[in-house]
Amino acid sequence: MRLLLTGATGQLGWELSHTLSSLGEVIALGRDRCDLAQPAGLPAVVRRIEPDVIVNAAAYTAVDRAEQEEELAFTVNAKSVGALAEEARRSGALLIHYSTDYVFDGSKNGAYTEDDTPSPINAYGRSKLAGDAAVMALADQYLILRTSWVYAVRGRNFVRTILRSAKDREELRIVADQVGAPTWARDIAVATAIVIRAAMRERSVGRFAPGLFNMAASGAAVSWHGFALAIVELARRNGLLGSQLPRLHPIRSEDYPLTAARPRNSRLAGERLQARFGILLPQWEEALALCLAEMCRASATVSAS
Repeated sequence: MRLLLTGATGQLGWELSHTLSSLGEVIALGRDRCDLAQPAGLPAVVRRIEPDVIVNAAAYTAVDRAEQEEELAFTVNAKSVGALAEEARRSGALLIHYSTDYVFDGSKNGAYTEDDTPSPINAYGRSKLAGDAAVMALADQYLILRTSWVYAVRGRNFVRTILRSAKDREELRIVADQVGAPTWARDIAVATAIVIRAAMRERSVGRFAPGLFNMAASGAAVSWHGFALAIVELARRNGLLGSQLPRLHPIRSEDYPLTAARPRNSRLAGERLQARFGILLPQWEEALALCLAEMCRASATVSAS
């Protein structure tokens, strides 16, 4: 099996480049070799590689900047996704694409299912929703995996921001009225490999059906403030922070104004993924503990070298 991975240098792409290697040959391309800001060049990339599976982990993710760069966000997250979808249909490749909780407005009481009607409240969410629509309209063999609050050992994410800020500041003000499921990129990558293996098996016997699946950490929903408390405490236990921990003050969204609005509720129901593929992602607390333990090992290795 040959797999084309876009966005290979991102936090999810880096994890995927390792986990997908168990499935076959992975051609992992970063922006320098596969730039989704230039959709006209994508067909040539796909046709040169001739993949059996296209895994699109590339995206425009600068949520606030997207309010001023909406055209670029739509080019990367929708127009180029459509180009990949067309190439997947032409070649018969399976297309794996990632969606986001930000396609919802956050007003629902309870977890969002795959059948709930999206209603994004920012440019980033609109661009990602347009990408989902492009996949559904233009690809024949596809799976859309919708996730939330992604973090990793590498890259720019909430966990690394909290750790950095906790070392420099005595107090942190963290939003407490937005809730969701923090999801480790490693878990998404592992689950994606399982999904691809199962999907290719389904295709081989003519039983494959395209679809949209939520793929987020399990466990009770948590606020950004609650997530930050867990990060700081686990970091202290792992020796990533000293004994003098910052005070974390819960605040309202209105007290921390950002350019782009965020959904208050980002919970995603995972029953459909479990029913078809037998996948239930670990609880977010367990995944966070493993991620921070890995950060600790990496820090120790650097210190020893």
